[in-house]
Amino acid sequence: MVMRVFVAGGTGVMGRRLVPQLLARGHQVTATTTSAAKLGLLEQLGAEGVVMDGLDAASVGEAVAAARPDAVVNQMTAISAAHAGKPDMRHFDRFFDATNKLRSEGTDHLLAAAEATGVPHVVAQSAGIWNGIREGGWVKTEEDPLPQETGKFRTAAEAIAHLEDAVVEAGGAALRYGGLYGPGATDDQVELVRKRQFPLVGGGTGYMSWVHLDDAASATVLAVEQRAKGVFNIVDDEPAPAAEWLPHLAACAGAKPPMRAPKWLARLLAGELVVTMMTEGRGFSNAKAKRELGWEPRYPSWRQGFKEELA
Repeated sequence: MVMRVFVAGGTGVMGRRLVPQLLARGHQVTATTTSAAKLGLLEQLGAEGVVMDGLDAASVGEAVAAARPDAVVNQMTAISAAHAGKPDMRHFDRFFDATNKLRSEGTDHLLAAAEATGVPHVVAQSAGIWNGIREGGWVKTEEDPLPQETGKFRTAAEAIAHLEDAVVEAGGAALRYGGLYGPGATDDQVELVRKRQFPLVGGGTGYMSWVHLDDAASATVLAVEQRAKGVFNIVDDEPAPAAEWLPHLAACAGAKPPMRAPKWLARLLAGELVVTMMTEGRGFSNAKAKRELGWEPRYPSWRQGFKEELA
């Protein structure tokens, strides 16, 4: 069935991969950007572009009403250099502030606009990277609760929980993307790896889940078409500890192996969040997405994916 799909955040690294996949399946796409200068990019992709401020309820309401979509997809973040500056894990709460607002207030605006316009289904980007509950096994399913965070990650965790609860309550799907990689998604990390400024902390025992942008996009298309409901982990088949994926990323980037940093030093230089992520992080299982959406990632492992991306 051909659908009219409204993609909020159409010019981000994710939106730019999602819009062409939706169009290739025959759907009509209206996609948003915060900048009139990027309307040309959306036109090139084949979408109808519209300027929208995700934090302005009136702006969101007008854009959704004008598009009259069959589904709304929330891909709004503000973590590009243009929006948030250089990644700053030490001050993660400040660096992620705008994205947290988009995930909470922005999601509420989209859900209200969808309800007012009679849009039957919403799909939203959530996160399942290293943020599984830090007790028990290293790999978590959708049945496992997310942790109650403290410190610099607390606001981000609360925004993720709010988004998931609100979208699921509205009968939609929250897609927990793993760490995104692919065109434009990991340039900052790769630059740090090449400069040997991305050390392995402690034993590098913390797990993380990755997913290629194109695989995250294909799962999103399936969730839209199937009017999926609930939370889904959209990650590859191989959650892995930092001690495995970071040296492999360095090798694929043509860099020397990463330096090692003891926890106390990393805590001083990069902050508590980085230490937690790299020593205690928990990854995620994709079994539910495979089973219920019929999703199969083209890149089942970051091992192959990193190699191809950085070749």
